Amino acid sequence: MSRISPYGTWSSPITAADVAAAGGGPQWLDVVSGEVWWAEARPGEQGRVALVRAVPGGTEDVLPPPWNVRNRLHEYGGRPWAVAGGAVVFTHWADQRVYAQGETGVVPLTPAPAEPQSVRYGDLRAGRPGEVWAVRERSTGPRPADVERELVAIAVDGGGERVLAASHRFLTVPKLSPDGRHAAWFGWDHPLMPWDGTELCVAPVGDDGAFGPHRVRAGGADVSVCQVEWETPATLLALLDPDGWWNLHRIGLDGSVVNLAPVAQELGGPLWKAGSRWFAPLGGGRHAVLASGRLAVLDEADGSVTPVAGELTAWSSTGLAVLGDAVVGVAGGPARESAVVRVSPDGAVTDLTPQPDLPSAYLPVPQERLFTTAGGQIVPVVLYPPRNPGFAAPDGERPPLLVDVHGGPTGQHFAELNLEIAYFTSRGIGVAAVNYGGSTGFGRAYRERLREQWGVVDVADCVAVAEALVAAGLADGDRLGIKGGSAGGFTAAASLTTTKTYRAGTVLYPVLDLAGWTGDTHDFESRYLDGLVGPLPATRQRYVDRSPLANVGRLAGSVLFQQGLEDRICPPEQADRFVAQLAGRGIPYAYQRFAGEQHGFRQATTIVAALEAELSFYGQVFGFETPGVARLELAK
Repeated sequence: MSRISPYGTWSSPITAADVAAAGGGPQWLDVVSGEVWWAEARPGEQGRVALVRAVPGGTEDVLPPPWNVRNRLHEYGGRPWAVAGGAVVFTHWADQRVYAQGETGVVPLTPAPAEPQSVRYGDLRAGRPGEVWAVRERSTGPRPADVERELVAIAVDGGGERVLAASHRFLTVPKLSPDGRHAAWFGWDHPLMPWDGTELCVAPVGDDGAFGPHRVRAGGADVSVCQVEWETPATLLALLDPDGWWNLHRIGLDGSVVNLAPVAQELGGPLWKAGSRWFAPLGGGRHAVLASGRLAVLDEADGSVTPVAGELTAWSSTGLAVLGDAVVGVAGGPARESAVVRVSPDGAVTDLTPQPDLPSAYLPVPQERLFTTAGGQIVPVVLYPPRNPGFAAPDGERPPLLVDVHGGPTGQHFAELNLEIAYFTSRGIGVAAVNYGGSTGFGRAYRERLREQWGVVDVADCVAVAEALVAAGLADGDRLGIKGGSAGGFTAAASLTTTKTYRAGTVLYPVLDLAGWTGDTHDFESRYLDGLVGPLPATRQRYVDRSPLANVGRLAGSVLFQQGLEDRICPPEQADRFVAQLAGRGIPYAYQRFAGEQHGFRQATTIVAALEAELSFYGQVFGFETPGVARLELAK
């Protein structure tokens, strides 16, 4: 029989340590000589990213500690490893140099820069024999946006590097045609982001490996290319969205462009990390594609896109490859954590990494819902109601609710198991993960609802969902909270300073001063707000009006800030300034600053401390006990 206890007070076997253990996971998967290899984040090893491979009966590390297979390309990182010339080539986080592991051990392939991490490499790929190709970015001045990029070839035998091309400010690694005579890549320039507009470039490759002048074969200022692969020496396959949806196209060297299956579905996604993949050819005119996070098979014969392995609702774009007649990748679902999986032609799923033994009765069952705003706009939401077999709430009590705001803002919530969400739902706190206007996965028109409307549309959509859930009796209107990190942290802070909907908010590594952030952040996003807010200086007042830092005096609820001190994307200075204005205002708040953390938390100790503090924070604001966690001290 269930014990009657208020929402939020329920005890749960899902601990913060469990969440931290699940906070790493596989990424950057590929197939090497018939073996499945991937990078694996390990919170228990201070966030180190290991390179591992599947072997009979389990996995083994390819590289031992302290090698950390990660890089800072565009700050979010790009594909960090490749096999070329018989060696494992990878980027190492500590110094951002490229290394190779061969028969004699690990040796550096690129020189140590004059200033630490001032030269960075990413999006590694095998090129001509004996070479690995990469994107190289170099700091050229004191500002974070003082950066230049080039495509380079690095000799695996230690013979140095040479420049291949430099067509745009931002670039993806070139890919060599099957006959070795051409190379293809795509790039873009400020103020565009890669999901706004990119250009697909093809250049001839000489016998000496030098690139000739490139030609643009697809893309443009309002067409986004997010992945390209060679099909034959004369044709390319690419994901682009001239019709408003990322679809798979065949592109000829003569400039011809053919949509292989015109569908109102996103078969691609936002290129936050260079080297991401959303499709892989299967042969015979069939292709594995990721349709809004789900695996499907595109068949050119009839233009169909058929879902496969429906229990896997969240595939990662950092892990998709073909092994024989099967698809391998990184995927999870509503009842299973993200793992390395193999999907056979008949849709059968085999785990290549073990699923943890989780208390399934305590896991929330995600519900994909659609809500309508006052203006008639449909907003997709993944709802996670409270679930705990050992407890029930008193009659008539409604649960507290957290509105979860994804980052990006061009991110997307999938209907998948998320242990961080389960940490709260198993204690009696509901979570609504909102795909507000600007989210990817719903076409360019939905994504561009946020054009020059950041801080308006996202805030309004989240409020509409929260109020609809209260009206439906699924949430307590007096115990609504909002949380988000990065761009989601901005929306959370903007919501708390421009609406009266929420009593509490958790704001992680946020943007708080829009105009200040454009000068302080890294090059990749330094012009992002041209599209999200408006071009400067013409719209400067808009930047001021929408900045949470300018509206601290209107803060409507208690706030918990959590910030990594080594964050180069959203530096801690903005959170410092916001918190400095809170003292003496009478509104409870707390500020946690974590040494050794960057943009997003990777160390197990940080993840545990942050999550337990967040639970204590909600308990104090919403008025329920939080057994099992230390009390977070709130200031006023």
